[in-house]
This record gives sequence, C-alpha cells and structure tokens, in this order.
Amino acid sequence: MTTRQLAPEDVSFLIGLVQRHSGIVLPPEKAYLFESRLLPVASRFGCADLRCLIDRLRTRPGTDLLEATVDAMTINETSFFRDSRPFDQLRRQILPQLLERRAAVRRLRLWSAAASTGQEAYSLAMCLEEAGERLRGWQVEILASDISVSAIAKAQKGSYSQFEVQRGVPAPLLVRHFTQNGKQWQVKPGLKKYVRFFQHNLLSPPRFSGSVDIVFLRNVLIYMDEPTRRRIVGHILSRLASDGYLFVGSTESLTGLVEGLVPVPGAHAVYQPVAAATTRATPAASRPTTANRPAETGIRRGLSSMTIGSS
Repeated sequence: MTTRQLAPEDVSFLIGLVQRHSGIVLPPEKAYLFESRLLPVASRFGCADLRCLIDRLRTRPGTDLLEATVDAMTINETSFFRDSRPFDQLRRQILPQLLERRAAVRRLRLWSAAASTGQEAYSLAMCLEEAGERLRGWQVEILASDISVSAIAKAQKGSYSQFEVQRGVPAPLLVRHFTQNGKQWQVKPGLKKYVRFFQHNLLSPPRFSGSVDIVFLRNVLIYMDEPTRRRIVGHILSRLASDGYLFVGSTESLTGLVEGLVPVPGAHAVYQPVAAATTRATPAASRPTTANRPAETGIRRGLSSMTIGSS
C-alpha cells in the first residue's frame, strides 16, 4: 500500500499520532514520507503493509511499536559544527564569560537537547577541548539527549563515515579527536568522556536534576506549533541557570514566545533569562559572585561529570 492509497483519515491519524508523541507537525503534503519511513517498521513488527501497521497502531500499538513509529518519523539531519556561527559565538563570547563567572565553583554543564546522532554534542566537546588549560581541574559535563532511540545508539558508538566527518570537522580536529577504522572514523575516548547520551522526549520535563549553563536547542522548534514550542522552552527554562545561555537555530526566534527570556547582546539566536540581563546592568561591585543556581551533576541511570586534568 502506498500513501496515494491511504485514506485521508489514515493520513490524519498518522499525522496526529506523530504530533502527540513528538511535537512534530507534519503537513499533509509530506504524507509521502509515511511510506518510505514506515514500511520498514511494518516489516519489523510483522505487518505486510501500511494498512496492517495503521490497524495495529489504532488498536494495540504497544510501547515498542509507538516508539519505533515516532522514531522513524523524527528528523535527524545534523552535522559537525553545523552552521558554524553558534560554535564561534560559544568560543569567542559565551565560554569566556562563563569561565569568569564560574571561576569559584569550577564547574560547567552543557545540554545538547536534540542531539540526534551525536555530532552536535561532540562538536561542543571539541570546543571545550580547545579551551585547554583554562578548564584544567574543572568538572565538565555535556548531557546529550534525543527522542530517537536509534539516533542515540549511533551517537553512543561515536562511529562516523568519511562523508559525515567531512561535513564540518577540520582536518586538525579530525586527526586529534578521531581514529580511522577502515571506512569509519571513531571518536577517541578522550573526547567521548565529556558526553553522556540518553533518550528523552522534549515534551516531558527533563530527566536530570540540577541546572545547566548552556543549552543547544537548535533547528527543533521550527517543526512544532506555538503551544508546543512554549511547552518545550518552559521545560528548558526549568533547568537553565539564571545566567545561562539558550542557543536556538538561526531561523528560529523566541521573542514574544515565553516571558523571561531576552536576546544576548552581540550574539545571534542566543537567549538568556531576564535575570541575567538585569545582572549585566548592575554595577560589577554589587554583583553576587555566583549567579547560577547550584549545578548538581548526574541524571538517572548513573550519569556523572568529568573533571578535566584530574587523572
């Protein structure tokens, strides 16, 4: 069965199912994606065609089938140092400011909130490695989550094709942080140690405790409707330090979406809580020594932070 043979109510059902469980809004004209992406799922669960799969989803989907269906319909387009600009802003503006403000606690925590197959999280880790001696002795942790179980599995392996590493990894960083294994490039343990991958649906509250200093939530909200965007950003703000930074995609704007966030001066598509803007306007002598909430480490299943230069 092809999508051309799907009844309009079946298309509407699949679109609604994907939106309820992932927040992604698929326009009807994208219905052709159901055939190419869901036929393998149908085969995996013993269904001969999409009609069988849809009937199963309507009557007795089960957690595994629902998860596989939503997983197949999620968007996993990514690359190392994608768009480059946010990583340049991180290196030149954001990271130096945070290193100064966190000097007393010597702790830094980042969250790649839609990590896909891991390229963004490993790009962040490479940025931290470039900081070198400035982070020696610091506790550093990169949390990396995604709704897709298959994407997280690939991210955890840290193995990428020649094409994938050529999309964004400069030659010096490739040699420093990857080992070639046949046609694949494997992330070295020295880089992997920063990152803790886990499955997480952004429609739900964060699965970890404590605050984070930087969140990358890039090229995600464009696929959501406005109520869903507000809900997700609200979850992000529940964990973002009061002087933390939220990066979104270059075509995404949070202005007017939720209260309590303002653009960071001199940066593009980067936001901070209003409290941080107030702090910037306060004379330096009267500012508190630490503006962030206590940054606890660890999430469920025993994830922990790394101390740089401690071994």
